[in-house]
Amino acid sequence: MKSKRLIVISLDALGSTDFEMFSQLPNFKKFINHAAFCRQVRSVYPSLTYPAHTTIVTGRPPAEHGIVNNILIQPERSSPDWYWQRKYIQGTTLYDEALKKGMQVAALLWPVTAKSDITWNLPEIFANHRWSNQIMTSAANGTLGYQLTLNRKFGSIRDGIRQPALDNFVQASMKYTIRTYRPDMMFVHLTDLDTQRHHFGVHSEEAHAAIERHDQRVGELMHLLHRCGMSVKRDTTVVLLGDHSQLDVQNIILINRFLREQGYIRVQHGRITDWKAYCQNCDGSAYIYIRKNGLEKSEQIRIKNEIYDWLCAMKNDPDNGIAAIYSSKKAKELGADPECTFMLEARRGFYFQNELDMGEIPDVQRATHGFHPGRKGYQTVFMAVGPDIMPGVEIEEMSLMDEGPTMAEIMGLELPGAKGKVLREIFR
Repeated sequence: MKSKRLIVISLDALGSTDFEMFSQLPNFKKFINHAAFCRQVRSVYPSLTYPAHTTIVTGRPPAEHGIVNNILIQPERSSPDWYWQRKYIQGTTLYDEALKKGMQVAALLWPVTAKSDITWNLPEIFANHRWSNQIMTSAANGTLGYQLTLNRKFGSIRDGIRQPALDNFVQASMKYTIRTYRPDMMFVHLTDLDTQRHHFGVHSEEAHAAIERHDQRVGELMHLLHRCGMSVKRDTTVVLLGDHSQLDVQNIILINRFLREQGYIRVQHGRITDWKAYCQNCDGSAYIYIRKNGLEKSEQIRIKNEIYDWLCAMKNDPDNGIAAIYSSKKAKELGADPECTFMLEARRGFYFQNELDMGEIPDVQRATHGFHPGRKGYQTVFMAVGPDIMPGVEIEEMSLMDEGPTMAEIMGLELPGAKGKVLREIFR
């Protein structure tokens, strides 16, 4: 392989149904004309940002790499922690393998990289404790000097996590990092489109405007690479990809409200103090866990049977919003958490939340993800340009798990444990 540099840009929530629109925008169009691509990429289950991005860099499903949700199971906390740190990933990653070979790696808001060994790292993490602030939290989990420099140079662009200001900050940081450090491998996570879709809907004007902003960002990147002598014809591969799509939703399912009414969840002063069964949402899907510690096996079985009977009754009424009930075994087969007792899939137009009452929900979403990756019109995309890539090759279908092994092959690396395949048909 000729490529000596890899730049991976994740356009969160970019879906297959967007391809017709964005492929006509000037910079995407130019990129695709020189790319191998797939407009039907199957995500993971649950199709959430953290499980998906971990699959991209491991080539394995959530059941194997361990990032089975965005958020940890912490029912007693009003704001649970997320799977922010690298320590939660089981096994190796593409960036770990690159670092072992002496490559220098940069990452900007790439999920599940906090406290990793990445050379220049601005991790995706937020201050989640009363005694902490964002500067201290980020500094403790990423590359201190690098983050201070980015915030000094571009911090005025940022407005918390509001979009498009956040992606504008990331874009400026990416361009600076490429010019200044010239990393061998770089991972960038842009969430403008995902945010607009959550707030306004899949095909909203705001979502289309975000895609147009992404087009400008792609153009800026390719122009910068040309100016810096990083040629996609000679030594640099650029990958644009999505992690999942989104579907419009109108209705919320609160499984924990029932679990509380049946005495499986105890609440005091509005906070969960104890639980025997708990529903952990994944938006378009959800896990139900029965507590193992402190419960006799017979009681676990009794609770499981009671909850299953109730779920079946709920599923029989379409107005309740449950499309499917999966066992723990089936969840594992689908690549999800083998430790759950049940996994639920929402009907179209519905999504799950953890709250006990509708009045507790802070933000009502207009669209979301987390659904079964086989849902119609719910696939994502993959596009690659580089010296080893054959322009014009379109792959009919592929899996998110194929991306890590393929990018490892481009960079002359192995990716041990990967379940995906190398997409050899895209190579010259």
